[in-house]
Amino acid sequence: MKSDDRGKGVIHMPRKDITSGNWAVAEAMRQVNPDVVAAYPITPSTDIPMKFSEFVADGLVDTNLVTVESEHSAISACLAASISGARVMTASSANGVALMHEIFPIAASYRAPIVFALVNRSLGAPINIHCDHSDSMAERDSSWIQLYCEDAQEVYDSMIMGVRLAEHKDVLLPVFVCQDGFITSHCFEPVEFLDDEQVKDFIGEREPINSLLDIKNPVAYGSLALTDYYFEIKRQQIEAMKQVRRVYDEVSREFASITGRQYPVIETYKTDDADHIMVIMSSATGAAKETVDALREKGHKVGCLRIRMFRPFPATEIADALKKARNIAVCDRAAGYGAPAPLFTEIKSALYDAGIHIPANSYVYGLGGRDFFPHNAEEAFMDLIENRVSTEEKYLGLRE
Repeated sequence: MKSDDRGKGVIHMPRKDITSGNWAVAEAMRQVNPDVVAAYPITPSTDIPMKFSEFVADGLVDTNLVTVESEHSAISACLAASISGARVMTASSANGVALMHEIFPIAASYRAPIVFALVNRSLGAPINIHCDHSDSMAERDSSWIQLYCEDAQEVYDSMIMGVRLAEHKDVLLPVFVCQDGFITSHCFEPVEFLDDEQVKDFIGEREPINSLLDIKNPVAYGSLALTDYYFEIKRQQIEAMKQVRRVYDEVSREFASITGRQYPVIETYKTDDADHIMVIMSSATGAAKETVDALREKGHKVGCLRIRMFRPFPATEIADALKKARNIAVCDRAAGYGAPAPLFTEIKSALYDAGIHIPANSYVYGLGGRDFFPHNAEEAFMDLIENRVSTEEKYLGLRE
């Protein structure tokens, strides 16, 4: 039985399938049916536009798929379409993301609600096609919302929620939905899909504000703003980012009411009574949780805190989750050259602002796709348990 789900007691039977993170993105894009997708494939995000192109060829969407000559051209086309009033989605990774960098702050400044599947991959050199977070971390201050996903289900759900979040009139900022290259993007696992009508009802139609093609209310994009207005425009972006948390909470609660799947900005795992807490993001969380379970069986009070939303950074919630810990381990899948690693820096800042002074170890792991195993997580936890805490950055899984 299917009909409109708004207040009519409709029962939607979930559709489950075994799929990859990338194909989950493509399926979400098919159901969203964006007006424009402009993309230039790059490993490991390649099979997102490839799969979506099959949907276009088969007539399952009426999207204008723009095949361009570079990633810079792809994001430029996405930006032009978005400010013209179109609903826009795309995907890329690593060096492709880096080539797009010039346009990212422009897209945010133009308040273009692009939803972008960012499949995390290391930045060269040397050439490496596997996962770390150096590509997205390089964009952390481009005024894009950043969500980091643990598994394919979360990737699928986040792409759909991302549309509502980006297009909300109080936000109007682009969104990165990040997943770990190959680890999440290419591994197959069970995913529960909404049906097409549910997605259509949830996202609604885009109602563009200040559309370039609204001839009755003409606007200008790309104009010059020198000392007279530039500062004020940047302040507007800052204020818009402050609205993201409220809007995200509203969108995620509504999504949970439909699916039963709740996605808070941080996820706590056995932290309530934990003396020692590991802070981590994305797919490596699974190994951390497994290690928490194993060490709990041995009598150690350990826990795991996963950061889902990195921008805007949920400092208050993080400080509250960590305030009772004796010490913490912050794990970054990106290096900070000449400074502490990025997540560690943010965590220390959040604790400092809250007046919380907890000994913390900084760990860099998994660069270039190096696997993160439970024994790596255990090494970090044992440093905390045995009170081996220092200001020296540590490395997990690094060969001597």
